[in-house]
Amino acid sequence: MLLSNEQVKSLLLQSGQIDQKTINFLEDFAKNTRATLQEAAIEKDVISDENLGILIANYLKYPFISLAKISIPEDIFSIIPERLARKYKMVSFARDTDGIKLAMIDPSNKELLEMISKKTKLNATPYFATERDIENALQLYRKDLQQVFDELLKGSIGTGIDAGDAPIAKMVDLLITYAYRDKASDIHIEPEENDLLVRFRIDGILHDMLYLDKKLTERILTRIKILSRLRTDEHLSAQDGKIRIIIDDDNLDLRVSIIPIAEGEKAVLRLLSSHFRQFSLLESGMKEEDLKKVNAAINKSFGMILSTGPTGSGKTTTIYSILKILNTREKNITTIEDPIEYRIKGVNQIQVNVKTNLTFANGLRSILRQDPNVIFVGEIRDSEAAGIAVNAALTGHLVVSTLHTNDAATALPRLVDMEVEPFLVASTVNIIIAQRLVRKICESCRVEVVLKRTDIAKNISEAIIAKYFPPQEDLKVYQGKGCKVCHHTGYLGRIGIFEVLEMTGVMKKLIAGKNDSDVIANEAIKEGMTTMQEDGVYKIAKGVTTLEEVLRVTKVEKV
Repeated sequence: MLLSNEQVKSLLLQSGQIDQKTINFLEDFAKNTRATLQEAAIEKDVISDENLGILIANYLKYPFISLAKISIPEDIFSIIPERLARKYKMVSFARDTDGIKLAMIDPSNKELLEMISKKTKLNATPYFATERDIENALQLYRKDLQQVFDELLKGSIGTGIDAGDAPIAKMVDLLITYAYRDKASDIHIEPEENDLLVRFRIDGILHDMLYLDKKLTERILTRIKILSRLRTDEHLSAQDGKIRIIIDDDNLDLRVSIIPIAEGEKAVLRLLSSHFRQFSLLESGMKEEDLKKVNAAINKSFGMILSTGPTGSGKTTTIYSILKILNTREKNITTIEDPIEYRIKGVNQIQVNVKTNLTFANGLRSILRQDPNVIFVGEIRDSEAAGIAVNAALTGHLVVSTLHTNDAATALPRLVDMEVEPFLVASTVNIIIAQRLVRKICESCRVEVVLKRTDIAKNISEAIIAKYFPPQEDLKVYQGKGCKVCHHTGYLGRIGIFEVLEMTGVMKKLIAGKNDSDVIANEAIKEGMTTMQEDGVYKIAKGVTTLEEVLRVTKVEKV
């Protein structure tokens, strides 16, 4: 690291953003997890990556640059060859009469600057940028996947494609590498009538990435089966496996699922990388007032914290963010998950196994005999698991879990439906976090647009519009026009929209009285709860996302 732990400690204290008590906590965490103080500060949600970057840049006396907030012309970033940019983690982002401007993780590297000046014959001015920001900007070097494969096949086997001669191992490695660098969560390899289609799921949306000759299907699938230790002679039943590889110095796990379909076999590879997930409530999009409520619930030694939403809404990320905050040496944290998506150092994680009768309910019973402080139940699916989880929360354990409900208020009657007594629900639940994920507008191609107030009002109440927009007909919002960085979608990355329901005295009475979710929701709003719809409108007004995105994930109607 560029700065020592002592230097980072001094910076954080001098900034006034963190007190000595928090520093002591971060130092203990860093020591136990063998992380740097800088990594611990970001992981434990006490400062954002950008704000810490600004502090470091000021300390080093170099200007700070946030590459995510600027548009870099293609002819500028291509001044530095990709090999050098990736090796030394630097990006050329601007050029003027004085030469080129370089974003670097180590702007004090004089030898590197001299080498760049000699190679480019341009004076190089160094700027400090965070490593995460630079890695995102390196996407600019990405070539079109179809073009890369066409060149690979042409160079290997000439103009006529012969499946027997294709460099299959290299092709599969390229697919995984491109998906990793595109921050895809899944790779879909789908045989169609005449072609083999490859799609990446990026920011929750599937994108067609590549068409290959269908003759290559069997050999590509065989290569994937070999890597994931599956039977290569089995073509008529479903198979599940795992692959572990190293890409860009990062350990990447892939969960592999292969099923037979009408046109052959389809493979889906789920990419699981700790590098992707910066588990942080601070950067997830949660508003400050909601963060305070969640932190208050986290600091309690017993009770339940529930995260709700449909599949793909970011529940697991939120839970892991909470677990990382709770993860200290003096606590015993045990989880029961299906599947274990990300390993957390210092946490005992149990994989559900139906074959050995290790269900959520049976796993929970065993965990209670393991002297836990914190228990994470991957999902409360039935009345048996719900009953055990509630009893655990009653007997001095902090229980964190997820539920599949549409909003925060619905989670409470849902527990009652699972045969948990209403008074027990009221006594144990500390807080409920409901969420969705919306795509963020790409900062590199963000432009201002005007929406008519009446168009927004078709789906969103005037009261919410008036809260975040001025009283006029033409309202200024933003959208992405599309660029190479965002694959011409106008979006890059995702952020959460939340509603956080805190358990108050009035709320407990409503639950004990078996009131329905509408009554509970209305009371929560009266007490200051921001709904997901309202949080979405707030993020539209801030230029973070678009109206289309908020409506896509919430299916809100005017109320």
